[in-house]
Amino acid sequence: MTTTTVPAEPPAVDDGPRRSRWGLWAQANFRKLWIGETTSGLGTAVGNVALALVAVVTLDASPFMVGVLTASAWVPWLFLGLLAGAWVDRWPRLKVMLVCDLLLLLLFGSVPVAGWFDALTMAQLIAVALLAGAVKVFFSTAYGAVLPVLVAKDDLLEANVKLRSGDSAAEIAGPGLAGLLSQVFGAASGLLADAVTYLVSALFVGTIKVKETPPPVAERRGILREIGEGVRFLANDPYLRTLAVFGAVGNLGLNGIQAVQTVFLVRSVGVSPGGIGAVFAVVSVGGLAGAALAGRIARRFGTARGLLLCELVAAPFILLLPMAGARLPLAVSAVAWSVAVCGVVAGNVLAGSFYQSYCPPAMIGRIRASASTVNFSAIPVGALLGGWLGEVLGARTTIWIMASVLLAAGAVLLVSPLRAMRDFPERPAAAS
Repeated sequence: MTTTTVPAEPPAVDDGPRRSRWGLWAQANFRKLWIGETTSGLGTAVGNVALALVAVVTLDASPFMVGVLTASAWVPWLFLGLLAGAWVDRWPRLKVMLVCDLLLLLLFGSVPVAGWFDALTMAQLIAVALLAGAVKVFFSTAYGAVLPVLVAKDDLLEANVKLRSGDSAAEIAGPGLAGLLSQVFGAASGLLADAVTYLVSALFVGTIKVKETPPPVAERRGILREIGEGVRFLANDPYLRTLAVFGAVGNLGLNGIQAVQTVFLVRSVGVSPGGIGAVFAVVSVGGLAGAALAGRIARRFGTARGLLLCELVAAPFILLLPMAGARLPLAVSAVAWSVAVCGVVAGNVLAGSFYQSYCPPAMIGRIRASASTVNFSAIPVGALLGGWLGEVLGARTTIWIMASVLLAAGAVLLVSPLRAMRDFPERPAAAS
């Protein structure tokens, strides 16, 4: 097993073992990260469905309260995102992920325990979502920054394809498992499975053999100054700035849909909890396909042009979703929804790989956190807006509106420098 020493400044990656025909599967550190995060992804997929089902089925929550619940998981980005980026650049990132996994185990484990004692309330669900969201700010920032430490720059796209494929496979199995657990044991039981997967993730992340060397305390320049460096890098770079705005618009629409999708399927289309799991599993197939196709799209069309194709060709299929149970059979709308998700996931893989290869290693946590703050701050806004529109206009009309917002993200790409490019640019020499 190879141990890699990561210096405080670039170069941040030791290419490690020579490539074999198995690619990254031959590298033990990557395998451990993949197993841990795929298992955790399965739990998250179960937990996302189970949390909404607990609110809708067990606690009879209104569409607006489901929107509040969805938003609560993302509100912490508004307050912690920039700080998390600066702190994560100062700390060993794998240790941050390990601590976060253990905290998430405790938070999500508290929901089924309260359910067993008949003490579960909507207030607890919102508190768990809010606190878990705060923990995930740190986890997500560290996770996005640690991959360039584990694999060589040329392997980042392959690494992201494999990791996203694992996540997508988990998202296929997760909703069906959540529906089955909810049908047999009650909705809160799905969150117990979610909690256990964070323990598995912690066990694997904790055994990754990479020695990280954060910058010495003497080199720190003050938290606000370091945050400012990340924000300025993002704001001054036309490509990163475009992707940040694109992600924010897309998240606004996507999470407006997600805020009412369970209400829509249960109350407008008449789907049972078990059926909802099946629908989400079908939709998640699109995510798996998108992750698997991202590398081929990049090779065939280029990374930048591939992102445009994902947004302008696949994503518009989302407009068939609100026709479910009215103008179209649910099965047809679910397949169209899956195609749209395929485009979204493939685009995310391409954009995420660009961030990791383009950003200076010593600043990647701050730059990614700055971009994520822009991207993820739109999520609670979209969730609350979707929940409010669901109350006022109904779930079906809300999905029409928010699907249109999702597609408007393509306009951001069309007016940016990426429109004329085949591939994303290389890292500027001055930032290397």
